Amino acid sequence: MNLIDEGFEKAKEVLRLNVSKRGFSACSVRHDEVAHSNYRSIWARDSAVTSLWSLPLKDPELTECAKRSLQTILDAQTRDGHLPNYVELDTNKPEYSGVGGIAGIDGAMWTVIAAANYVRQTGDEEFGRKYFSKLHRTMKWLEAHDSNNCGLIEIPEASDWTDLFPRSYNVLYDEVLWYRANINFIQLRKLVGKPVERYEQRAEKIKRLINQRFWPTPETIRDNVASFADTQFNIGRTQYLIDQITPFGFGWRCDVYANLLAALYGILDDQRVATMGRFLYQVNIAHPYPVRVLYPAINPGEPDWRDYFLVNMQNLPHHYHNGGIWPLAGGLWVRLALWANERRIAEHALKSLAKFCHSGMDYEWEFNEWGHGLSGRPMGKAYQAWSAASYVAAYLRYQGEKSMEVIPPTEREAKVHLVEE
Repeated sequence: MNLIDEGFEKAKEVLRLNVSKRGFSACSVRHDEVAHSNYRSIWARDSAVTSLWSLPLKDPELTECAKRSLQTILDAQTRDGHLPNYVELDTNKPEYSGVGGIAGIDGAMWTVIAAANYVRQTGDEEFGRKYFSKLHRTMKWLEAHDSNNCGLIEIPEASDWTDLFPRSYNVLYDEVLWYRANINFIQLRKLVGKPVERYEQRAEKIKRLINQRFWPTPETIRDNVASFADTQFNIGRTQYLIDQITPFGFGWRCDVYANLLAALYGILDDQRVATMGRFLYQVNIAHPYPVRVLYPAINPGEPDWRDYFLVNMQNLPHHYHNGGIWPLAGGLWVRLALWANERRIAEHALKSLAKFCHSGMDYEWEFNEWGHGLSGRPMGKAYQAWSAASYVAAYLRYQGEKSMEVIPPTEREAKVHLVEE
């Protein structure tokens, strides 16, 4: 068995290590040495992503665990539609806030996306009907975050997967998920016979605004209403979606994970996917392993630097969200290369991803949470559920399986390439 195939078998083993009575844990509880770690929980975002990317296996145990994950999160919903950030595995106690008591926004959107895909892939329409009202309430809660009625949602700092990181207001990653949540919720509305026109129009508006505002060019600047932020956008023609926009400026760095999601979820057209993918290929984003989730990393003394990066030494340059390697996003890089007909790049990336997942801190095939962006050494928790799930999704796509996610990202034949012929 070669390394790529072995990685697929080991990834399924890691997924089973995260199966619990309440759903997918974030990492293997059996191997988590921290007694009161909040990883001993069903996280909304982690369990939803793990469910989404493991459902195509059609494995009865894992599919049932995906269902329990969704039930655990949705059954803990508040009256106003707020879903918990996570639910403790041992006590079933929900926690609605994240770092510093800030709410987690992205978990709710991932839950909507995963729920729609669960119904579609399993045919469990009873589940969709039973939980429709809760999911509808969550969509209303999310819509309320568009506090100025601009079409995009406003995000507090540190309120998504990049906790302890300086992004706020219109954040690319969250806007991409907001678009996708609306697209997926349309499927659930059709299931229960509800009109969908409003959601179709909203999704189209979000897509247009992301392309217009997060990919600044002289043309798109002229199309926008003049504001202080818009005057800052004269940075020439960008080659990717920038990571955030606020009323007072913008973040010019490349959020790699968000850009990959935007490409695979159909927000970018072919030419922009090619431009973004080629840029990431040129800066060697998959070296030493796929992929570093921020380019370039933020260094001390730069305007984006925050002293709270030093908490637990978590976000030093090339650590964690500050340019660390995440196999979670690495699997998306493989899938993007396959979409662009770059099978050689995809095969090399999948093999490299397998090497990282194999290396481990203590044992082989730990599928660690993240790795150091320069050394490539594994860091973070071992036997991370969504690391394994991302590998599974990439492997299945590599073997020729079509994407099973609702409204498949872009299964059409690409007419562009990441590298010049």
